[in-house]
Amino acid sequence: MDKKNILTYQGLKKLEDELQDLKVVKRKDVAQKIKEAREQGDLSENAEYDAAKDEQRDIEARIEEIEKILKNAEVVVEEEVELDKISIGCTVHILDCEFDEELEYKIVGSTEANSLKGKISNESPVGRALMGAKVGDTVTVETQVGELSYKVLEIQRSM
Repeated sequence: MDKKNILTYQGLKKLEDELQDLKVVKRKDVAQKIKEAREQGDLSENAEYDAAKDEQRDIEARIEEIEKILKNAEVVVEEEVELDKISIGCTVHILDCEFDEELEYKIVGSTEANSLKGKISNESPVGRALMGAKVGDTVTVETQVGELSYKVLEIQRSM
């Protein structure tokens, strides 16, 4: 059985939009590139043709990947997320006990995770440690650099 892909509504919408763009716009663009490259003659030494075919393969692979994610998607309704403990779909404010630094993360499923945008997966070491924690709790995370401790300051609904 395939793994469930936990998504927020925003993450679901983003994937659906990307899929639509790939199917409607990108497929047509690459088909046009292939057609133009074919018209240039000998395909055995045609770099444009090879590049267009590679792009077509990448587009089809991404379409297949998104369709598989969506087929097994489980959407978290952020408006219904309980705020008494940390769960997927909420935003948390935590204190890094070692560096006395406040951090903010949105807890999302692994499909949406993007640490550069402050979105951490419930399956990541920090996300896994925070799941179920309440305001005031201190959680310890075992990482490659040693143990890290975080104190939960606030749990909010993500919007």
